[in-house]
Amino acid sequence: MELLCPAGSQESLIAAVQNGADAVYMAFGNFNARRNAKNFTDEEFSAAVSYCHLHGVKVYLTMNILLTDREMEEATHVLHRASQMGVDAVLVQDWGVWHLAREAAPDLPLHASTQMSLHTLGGAKLAAQQGLERVVLARELSAADIDPICRDCGAEVEIFGHGALCMCYSGQCAMSALIGGRSGNRGRCAQPCRLPYGVNGPCRDQYPLSLKDANLSAELRQMEQMGVASLKLEGRMKRPEYVAVITSIYRRLLDEGRKPNREELRQLEQAFSRSGFTDWYWQGKKGPQMFGTRPENLPEPRELFQKAAATYENGVDNRRLSVTLDLCLRTGVPATLTARVEQNDRVYLRTVSGPIPEPARNRPLTEEDLKQRLAKTGGTAFAPACITVSLDEGLMLPASAINAMRRDVLSLLEQDLLAMPERRTLPPAPLPEAPKAPSKPLLTCSITRPEQLTDALLDCEMIYLPLELLDQVDLARYAGRGRFCAVLPRIFRTEDETAFRSKLQTYAPLLSAVAVGNLGHLPVVEGLGLEIRGDFGMNVFNSRSLLFLRDLGLDTATVSFELRHQQVRDMKKYLPCEAIVYGRLPLMITENCVIGNTGTCSCQEDNDLVDRTGAHFPLLPAHGHRCEIQNSQVLFLADKPEWQQMGLTYARLRFTTESAQECAAILRRYQGQGDWAPQRYTRGLFYRGVE
Repeated sequence: MELLCPAGSQESLIAAVQNGADAVYMAFGNFNARRNAKNFTDEEFSAAVSYCHLHGVKVYLTMNILLTDREMEEATHVLHRASQMGVDAVLVQDWGVWHLAREAAPDLPLHASTQMSLHTLGGAKLAAQQGLERVVLARELSAADIDPICRDCGAEVEIFGHGALCMCYSGQCAMSALIGGRSGNRGRCAQPCRLPYGVNGPCRDQYPLSLKDANLSAELRQMEQMGVASLKLEGRMKRPEYVAVITSIYRRLLDEGRKPNREELRQLEQAFSRSGFTDWYWQGKKGPQMFGTRPENLPEPRELFQKAAATYENGVDNRRLSVTLDLCLRTGVPATLTARVEQNDRVYLRTVSGPIPEPARNRPLTEEDLKQRLAKTGGTAFAPACITVSLDEGLMLPASAINAMRRDVLSLLEQDLLAMPERRTLPPAPLPEAPKAPSKPLLTCSITRPEQLTDALLDCEMIYLPLELLDQVDLARYAGRGRFCAVLPRIFRTEDETAFRSKLQTYAPLLSAVAVGNLGHLPVVEGLGLEIRGDFGMNVFNSRSLLFLRDLGLDTATVSFELRHQQVRDMKKYLPCEAIVYGRLPLMITENCVIGNTGTCSCQEDNDLVDRTGAHFPLLPAHGHRCEIQNSQVLFLADKPEWQQMGLTYARLRFTTESAQECAAILRRYQGQGDWAPQRYTRGLFYRGVE
């Protein structure tokens, strides 16, 4: 199992390599999920790739954020440079970036970032079918969830083994974006989950969103048996000493096939923890015991970090490649030196020739003399593992000739190890023309409660309702009068797929469409004869992602609510597009139920989260006893003209906490009737966008 380590800076890179990483993940430029890390310039990154490859370490470039259309030109340059530098793979979140990479750098391996929200076998399989060589699964999955994905998905599986846990499923969090304009989907997360909140009460010294760090160091053997390909250690924002500590411990545990001892556990906690660690997601558990904080101004473990720094500072090289040297000195023929290196299941072999040995005038060469000269590989990436000498008696060869042969053969080996793979870098084809967009969108709406569905909403082009509400509303009553779309739960598990499909088959005669929020939904809805509408969970941020979804068979797509209206307007609408123009926007969807963790199970009642300013964020139940946190204020745009001028086919009113009467009044206002307006509201990111 590959040990994959963070490299948020040059120092962290060296710390990871020198302490036993098999691979590192790192970034250059602005297109990565840790834009606040030091990262690397173009030149630094190129040198870092060479350094890693000389030490047998793979390099994965992180391009795991959502990109706008205007950023695609720069993204093309980054992909070209990554391919030319010999990067081993690129992590992507955005299907538009995937689409671009397949055109601009078709030979460059791609990995599906955890930001893609892959958490089922069906989703992982479909990602593999798109050519993604590896899928990074959601941190919330248990060993039982991961096992069948490893067996059957057709791609390598990577999991997070140590480090920070986000409260929200990766790729689905909009809390930082909507509260402060700093998007986690754009690498600028401000970590609002680490702040205090009150649950159904004022904000006090409680941290119901702050999870402890994960520590799966005791589960490595089980992971290997399951077929996990790569174990990722989190921490590109952490200091290099931290990287050295956790890398060295996990390296020993993997090499020795054992669990951590008490001292190693103590060192992991000293390096960084939040009230200790948790492995509950891996165990298939959740609850308040998973949560913890880290006090401010906590003193650093000076002795531990000093020892860690000594493993990589001041030119220390613990990671030299083992080389086998074979010298042959025979009478009357040129001397030869052969060097052999094995790295990443490949064998590199090089031979150089030297002068013809002369008869010794004084003291002839001995085997021991020659071995000592050949062993002087300091300053190179190589360390002799075995030196053999074939020597006729009575010969001599200047030390300078032996040294030159050693330098030359190692230099050739280094060239082989750093040889760039043959890869194409191509200009991406110009985007095709898109169909002409409508001049004005049709209104749709979504409901979360059965009582919100009334005859008043039948004026909407489409009414979205959660899959679990199909049993609670009488759709037959509205047959022929309204069009209904079942919304599949954003988060689910592989074992849910059969039940979802069965329910859709039962209600298909009463439905017009089904809304899909991630790749894992598509196998569930295939062949049902329903229109497939892409929901906001797909994170559509650019024109190329619309091309991808069109080719995947979707009929419509909902654009990200993190886009400014001008960005939506300028997208090429390869699919009929929809945007949310009213309602509480979802900030997080969480595996842990915020209400359940308080000790009371009142998820169906009105609950909220209260922040330090006194703002109330409604908590709605989600499939699987999960929780969806809504924004404290509703998005309201009815008094603005721009929502009708973006080339949208549909504009959605998202009803969550509203009464049936309010739903009807809001619809009338967006139809241009009445003067309804919320007491407090937000324009969301419609005008300001995100960093």
